[in-house]
Amino acid sequence: MTTQTATTSLAGFTQADFDVFGIEGLEERMSAIQNRIQPKFRALGEQLTVDTAVHAGNEMYLHIARHARRKVNPPKDTWLAICSNKRGYKAHPHFQLGLFDDHLFIWLALIYEVPNKSNIATAFSNQIDDVIAAVPAHYVLSLDHMQKESIAVSEMSRQDWSDALVRFRDVKKAELLIGLHVQADDPILRDGDALLALVSSTYETLMPLYRMANL
Repeated sequence: MTTQTATTSLAGFTQADFDVFGIEGLEERMSAIQNRIQPKFRALGEQLTVDTAVHAGNEMYLHIARHARRKVNPPKDTWLAICSNKRGYKAHPHFQLGLFDDHLFIWLALIYEVPNKSNIATAFSNQIDDVIAAVPAHYVLSLDHMQKESIAVSEMSRQDWSDALVRFRDVKKAELLIGLHVQADDPILRDGDALLALVSSTYETLMPLYRMANL
């Protein structure tokens, strides 16, 4: 449940935000991301950080992707991240909210920079039935944050989960992202308050796995 006050109205995402990824050129696309999308990330992220901290039981910090390493190719997606580390998020279990050109993603993200992902994978595997039970059937799973593709949890067997966790453990670049995809034309994205409630509840649902990943 979000702690947002009823008097606050947040801006949602429109088709114009998704169209940013059709802009040619690194500088031009980054300018559009900074001017159109990042202010919305900041407003949503500040509230999500408060909500997530309540559920996590410790302070959480907002990070907005800067894409600083890019020198030629413009980013094909962009995101905010929330985690317990003030200095950075990539080496830690974290929550993401971001956009590709055709959908918005809401993730619990365990990406390849996490140094103890072998231990996380083992912990998840040892409690695999609890992990499966914690993830609603309409959620999706991704094994690579740089790709759009995802796997519907409703179509995953226990063996599929086990295989994903083994891959996450054994393949250096393998990742594990669990959450939701929302298509760009979904009306909920236009309503910032409704979107905030959806994202906050998704993070709350995934919080047991976040805690497991941080043990």
